[in-house]
Amino acid sequence: MFFRQIYDEKLAEAAYLIGCQKTGEAIVIDAERDIDRYEKLAAENGLRIVAAADTHIHADYLTGLREFAEKGARIYVSDEGDADWKYMWLDQRSGGGRYDAVRLKHHDTFKVGNIQLRAIHTPGHTPEHLCYEVTDLGGGANEPMGVATGDFVFVGDLGRPDLLESAAGMQGIADPSAKRLYQTVKDFQSWPDYLQIWPGHGAGSACGKALGAVPQTTVGYEKRFNAAVRAATSEHAFVDFILEGQPEPPLYFARMKRDNKLGPRVLGALPQPKPMTPREVAQLDTRKVAVIDTRAWEAFRDGHLAGSLFAPLARSFNSDAGSFVTEDEDIVLIIDPARVDEAVRDLVRIGLDRVVGFLDAAKFGELAAAGARIAATREIAAKDADSEIGARAPFVLDVRRASEFAAGAIAGAHNIAHTRLLSRLNELPRDRQLLVHCQGGVRSARACALLERHGYSITNMAGGYAAYATCAAAAVPTCACG
Repeated sequence: MFFRQIYDEKLAEAAYLIGCQKTGEAIVIDAERDIDRYEKLAAENGLRIVAAADTHIHADYLTGLREFAEKGARIYVSDEGDADWKYMWLDQRSGGGRYDAVRLKHHDTFKVGNIQLRAIHTPGHTPEHLCYEVTDLGGGANEPMGVATGDFVFVGDLGRPDLLESAAGMQGIADPSAKRLYQTVKDFQSWPDYLQIWPGHGAGSACGKALGAVPQTTVGYEKRFNAAVRAATSEHAFVDFILEGQPEPPLYFARMKRDNKLGPRVLGALPQPKPMTPREVAQLDTRKVAVIDTRAWEAFRDGHLAGSLFAPLARSFNSDAGSFVTEDEDIVLIIDPARVDEAVRDLVRIGLDRVVGFLDAAKFGELAAAGARIAATREIAAKDADSEIGARAPFVLDVRRASEFAAGAIAGAHNIAHTRLLSRLNELPRDRQLLVHCQGGVRSARACALLERHGYSITNMAGGYAAYATCAAAAVPTCACG
């Protein structure tokens, strides 16, 4: 049996390519939308992908199932959950007709070559969620080696049951979902300890609150050391534990859940943004075109195309772009040309397909001469925040997570997580300066650019609340944080 985890560091998402080396057939579980990389890996190992499966209707990225189905692969999806949790696009093949799709119930089995997969219904994160037990029949095994657990069991955590409410807006669903997850965890306690667990996410994913960075684990280890599993001493204790402190989901999660259910647009090939001249970029209306500047913060702060967004190609690029840009906007990148393909892949994985052009970041200095309006972002040191508040009476906006805010905040500050900010702009005054901060200055920099694009007058607090608290504790006019 061939087995390979394909990991997306930015989305902290894991897909699995599993193949029968005797027949040359393979399946991908939980593929992202740019499927050419899975096909390349399979071909390099003498395999062809004949099937693809999803564990559930994902909220954090667009599935690659439809792309595989368009190429003739058989796809496997859950048939658990009620009518609201069915894939609605299986009879909408391009050009007409149905895809070769199989709906699975609890304990249904299927084979890819000599590899047997068995569906295990594990509701809680979502009602229809499945895991897949994998047994290498060709290798002589009659018991499974491991389980692709999707967003059920992670290393050190469980998939959060509140996303349908916090991300998709389904009111009143978090508590009953947590209770369903509790029952699923009790079933999990009977799984054999030796089984390997191949999770759908790792550290950094917003699909849980304490995911580990180790790529895989075992059932026995998670029974002993997973805090969420150990919290299942009673339904009440578990529900309280699993719902407490979950991070705010990025704004684009609701759109992913919708599109994966109704059918992501067929991508076919990656967008090919054209190289643009400084004059062409200078003529853009940044109110209508989302210009994403990927340069370093210091460069952006000191001078950027007015109305552009700041989102460097760091681990948070997907969640930042997905929370700041809407699906109906054209996108132009200011970027190192060597990283255009990386950025395009990141964007299409969250359904931002309209990447129409890019400017070589090395040519940014030519924009002013080409007629562009260049703006700078005002920034102060954390040690000067109290003086700023006393003299200018700004509206203090804290863009950290709610759990961080609850642990300590500037008096009178208003809290909106930066990944939810676009949907809550109506809470912010337009007739006052906004003093924006996060914990260390990273998230607030991104938020400031978004706010400037939407016409707010802002000041960024460098160093964030961590530096501010250090100054407050020192109780002196100046400190090392500045």
